[in-house]
Amino acid sequence: MTRGRRVVSIIGATGLVGSEIARVLFARRFPLSELRLFASGRNPETSADIAGNRFPILPFRLDEVTGSDICFLAAGGGFSKRYAQAIASRGVTVIDNSSAFRMEEDVPLVVPEVNPDDILKNRGIIANPNCSTIQMVVVLSPLHRCWRLRRVVVSTYQAVSGAGLQAGGELASQSEALIRGEVKPARVFPHPIAFNLIPHIGPFDDTGFTLEETKLMSETRKIMGEPTIDVVATAVRVPVFRGHSEAVHAEFDRPVNPVMARDILETSPGVDVVDDPGAALYPMPRSAAGRDVTYVGRLRRDPTCDRALCMWIVSDNLRKGAALNAVQIAERLR
Repeated sequence: MTRGRRVVSIIGATGLVGSEIARVLFARRFPLSELRLFASGRNPETSADIAGNRFPILPFRLDEVTGSDICFLAAGGGFSKRYAQAIASRGVTVIDNSSAFRMEEDVPLVVPEVNPDDILKNRGIIANPNCSTIQMVVVLSPLHRCWRLRRVVVSTYQAVSGAGLQAGGELASQSEALIRGEVKPARVFPHPIAFNLIPHIGPFDDTGFTLEETKLMSETRKIMGEPTIDVVATAVRVPVFRGHSEAVHAEFDRPVNPVMARDILETSPGVDVVDDPGAALYPMPRSAAGRDVTYVGRLRRDPTCDRALCMWIVSDNLRKGAALNAVQIAERLR
């Protein structure tokens, strides 16, 4: 692939991530010569308005994707496992948003602020990491370069938009029902999400961790190229529409300086430091929604360990946590 205007396909264009990818492409003035939008299954939508332009949404057919330079897959792991290799075999670079290929040894798992060189090692498929992983490594990577990361303990507070298109409607309808004194049953989540927290994202394994938690642990090591970093996670679904938050405890090889850490992060790409607790300034999902950067605040040294920092990280899970990161990968393709 050579630099210049590209033919781009998005499969899963009617979903939250697929539609966001289309908007980000236009917002960042990606050099498009043609944009092809596909639904991954039956969908009543036949067209979409993106940046004032009307695009048809076509049913997916492998032949229709042929001729694309880049194909964003945003249709789920099952679809990716079935079609990603076939699409790539036709000379199309696939950027896959699912977990299908993330831990495959020969598939790059990329956050451009952290490991951009891995993009060029692709054999036709590049994996977009999990949303909660992306925002954490964007912040931890520059600190790791200074003090060398040893261990991470993270608790995530994840918005319902991470569960797909119907999840926001469930939060809204359950909230309205509870205010009226009624109860609406859960369909998307295992329990009602309105005014509730659910420490359950993805299936549990034999060790008691959920799939979301194991993704965060394994993906962090692969992206940062550090297989010996200890990572332990607890993932919680919260009644927030958009924007994931994380309480992160990071332990390093050497004593850390919170002031120096703040200085490092203030000059790190993709990071915005919001850290003035005395003025009630700290990252929040409501203020992060629709924004491209990852926010970090509440930076402080662990009083029990001079090698550890505590911090609070927030990012829009549909932007940097998915669509923006995928488009940034595409921007670096040659």
